[in-house]
Amino acid sequence: MLLYVDDIVLTASSTSLVQRIIASLHKEFSMTDLGPLNYFLGIHATRTASGMFLSQKQYASEIIERDGALQYLTFTRPDISYAVQQICLFMHDPREQHMHALKRIIRYIQGTADLGLQLYSSSPTTLVAYSDADWAGCPTTRRSTSGYCIFLGNNLLSWSSKRQHTPSRSSAEAEYRGVA
Repeated sequence: MLLYVDDIVLTASSTSLVQRIIASLHKEFSMTDLGPLNYFLGIHATRTASGMFLSQKQYASEIIERDGALQYLTFTRPDISYAVQQICLFMHDPREQHMHALKRIIRYIQGTADLGLQLYSSSPTTLVAYSDADWAGCPTTRRSTSGYCIFLGNNLLSWSSKRQHTPSRSSAEAEYRGVA
């Protein structure tokens, strides 16, 4: 069971637990129960036999048709977060190569619009984090790019990919900064 409250999403394996939480919140706050989660913040939630599938297919097509503002699509698309972040670095002064890269990202999104994020209802509760970094990967600044992803069981909870603030002297230093 899933409950969305303003900026907080609560999950529970029991409907009765969710109902008790809702009743408790009703006592303290004026609120409206909108029923089962379907669509919020541009994310379509579909219940499956194994859990829930989050997709931005509809939202992605609306954004691309309107103005191509890709930075809004990174919520459930960890596969494009790095590419979008790189393009956003040049939004203030885009060149022809940046426009070509933007067109490639848009074509990729159009071809992979059915992809999303699967959340499994019965999953191990082991928390695992992975991180990685390149060394001096930016040809302009010689700064490294680091990234991480965090899983709770089989569910991807959080991810990031960004350029490090200062240059590293070695790949080991870049990896250490990425973990830190």
